[in-house]
Amino acid sequence: MKNLLITGGSGYVGSRLICQLLQETNLKIINYDISLFGDGHLPKDEKFIYVKQDITNPKSFEKAIRENKIDIVLHLACISNDPTYELNSELSKKINFECFEDLVKISKKNNVKKFIYASTCSVYGISDSPNVYETNELKPITDYNKYKALCEPILKKYLDSNFVGIIIRPATVCGFSEKMRFDLTVNILTNFAYNKGYIRVFGGKQSRPNLHIDDMCDLYKTLILSDVTKFNGEIFNVGTENLKIIEVAEKVKNIVENFKLRQNIEIRVEESADIRSYMINSDKIKRMLNFTFKKTVDNAIEDLCKAFENKTIVDSF
Repeated sequence: MKNLLITGGSGYVGSRLICQLLQETNLKIINYDISLFGDGHLPKDEKFIYVKQDITNPKSFEKAIRENKIDIVLHLACISNDPTYELNSELSKKINFECFEDLVKISKKNNVKKFIYASTCSVYGISDSPNVYETNELKPITDYNKYKALCEPILKKYLDSNFVGIIIRPATVCGFSEKMRFDLTVNILTNFAYNKGYIRVFGGKQSRPNLHIDDMCDLYKTLILSDVTKFNGEIFNVGTENLKIIEVAEKVKNIVENFKLRQNIEIRVEESADIRSYMINSDKIKRMLNFTFKKTVDNAIEDLCKAFENKTIVDSF
């Protein structure tokens, strides 16, 4: 049995991933998270250990690594969007960047064999290219983007044949999770359409790549369970449909209207200061890892509608 430590496992993607790993694998899973947004949703399982600690505390992180004899670290923990980052920029910088090198050094020193870092596609900032590749210039336009990008070379600096690292740049994730986020494009538009009967679109012409949460989890499972030694230090874009925000809104409108038999969902377009716009190409991960994306934005919208209908999601505002 291998021992996996996930930082930020109480969050949107981590919660979904942990539930799937417990069902599908024999891994011992340690969730290392201060759980700023709650932990009542976390599973109870003999293969699951919850360490409620702060990643900016290197002593507690090293204790968790040593005591649990960790083989693999999946680093998800961060303040994970621009508005939240700006609420307390100094604290956000500490969480997203300043503690990162300590996490890597402690992991390597204590015989962790594999370190997977979740960066973000937003490091590309603004691009008119229909295909932004991993080799494209990074143009982060916010502190959140900038510090996510600056962690990437730090990890690469420590990699060797005994300490393997993979960096992924995920698109905007969407769909149902045991710990929902409603600050993400598809999720927030679906929430408004289903529960308010209208959609607010800020801007609308910006292009963004999207990624179903189950595909995100499938990729993490692949990276965790596979031997990725020959891909040591590689960076991978991870996303499927590149869509303008207004195109996402149209999808949401059509699916929710059909789902609720409602024909009058209004799309309200408002001005936006958010100018990020980019379209990624994810051929590299499909080619090198033989990874297949299985789900779509439509699937994510449908999943959310079913969760609202079944009252699986309550108090979404």
